[in-house]
Amino acid sequence: MSKLLPPHGGKGLTVCLLEGAEREAELKKAQGLKKVEISRGERGDLIMIGTGGFSPLDGFMTKEDWKGVCENFLLADGTFWPVPVNLSVSKEDADAVKEGDEITLYFPEKDEIMATMKVTQKWQKSEADKKWECEMVYKGQGEESADDQFWKIAMEDHPGVQRVMADKDYFLAGPVKVLSEGDFPTKFKGTYMRPADARAEFDKRGWATVAALQLRNPMHRSHEHLVKIAIEVCDGGFIHSLIGNLKPGDIPAEVRIKCINTLIDGYFVKDNVVQGGYPLDMRYAGPREALLHATFRQNYGVSHMIIGRDHAGVGDFYTLFEAQEIFDRIPQPTEPGKALLCKPLKIDWTFYCFKCDGMASMRTCPHTKEDRVILSGTKLRKALSESQPVPDHFGRDEVLEILRDYYENLTEKVEIKMQKAASGSEMK
Repeated sequence: MSKLLPPHGGKGLTVCLLEGAEREAELKKAQGLKKVEISRGERGDLIMIGTGGFSPLDGFMTKEDWKGVCENFLLADGTFWPVPVNLSVSKEDADAVKEGDEITLYFPEKDEIMATMKVTQKWQKSEADKKWECEMVYKGQGEESADDQFWKIAMEDHPGVQRVMADKDYFLAGPVKVLSEGDFPTKFKGTYMRPADARAEFDKRGWATVAALQLRNPMHRSHEHLVKIAIEVCDGGFIHSLIGNLKPGDIPAEVRIKCINTLIDGYFVKDNVVQGGYPLDMRYAGPREALLHATFRQNYGVSHMIIGRDHAGVGDFYTLFEAQEIFDRIPQPTEPGKALLCKPLKIDWTFYCFKCDGMASMRTCPHTKEDRVILSGTKLRKALSESQPVPDHFGRDEVLEILRDYYENLTEKVEIKMQKAASGSEMK
């Protein structure tokens, strides 16, 4: 009997991925259906729906779901959900599809049929609707989210806002039958995991409580410290990396996975930690994305989501601990299974302190910022991309060697923008 938290939604894992003969038959049928192209972001969402990572979702959202999620963090049936999961299509495609039709979802970048879908609703978003969604989901409490600043900056610097505003105007809702996980199972063999895979691994180890670290940057000393804190209070730690699409200047998943493996080999008790990967693209939605990370991690069997400084943030759109604070004000549905059960493991700003002679946090270190090495993935990427020296105690030497090799062989470099959270300017 599993000791892990049940999947979100109260229905078990909602798996929409077909395999074997059932998949072959659906794939054959898909060849004769109306073909609708999907984006990279929609492909990642679709794979998560397929594997049960987005349980209880069985397809793309209706207008009622979208509105409820943006406004109240709730699907139309009252289940907690923090961010929209939509499928946008052109007017031409929308006009060619009737409610009740079956269509094929096609990813042109890889020339691949990803799924079939039964269309239960066609709906529209106006320009005003898209702006409203951005303000509800992506606007935070940081200085770049101030009323007189947000729209001046967001269209240039916020990938999540850019994604929403670039959506087509028509949307299709309905359940899907997923036919492919793309190249993730082969390209990231041994790291890519379905929720059922992670649950089986945790069950094999006898774990009841699992803390997940969300990772999109190379793993530095602060990340390592966060996982070790979690392992002290939970049965195990799950280093769960995003292996989908990032923004320009971020480090590819293959390099980050190599760094994590090096750290696990040299600095962790292997029985107490698992590395995994998941196929989403980052939305950079800060607090809302922290909630999404906790929601789908519950489907993977995770009981606690590590939430540190500026979780899933970009620029200065969010305050340092806004992603922690949002967990205290989300709705708590009383109907069984509909509330978020995965809890935040809130950890203060961590760093290396020379006077403490070790890793510490704002809660444990009495010294000044002059005594501290401020650790952040952005700061590390900026230093390495500009061939600057990396301060002592920033990262493990073995990891920095991997990253230096990556940057030395990079032919095209992207300027890394430093936000306040990464620079340490907000530290007292």
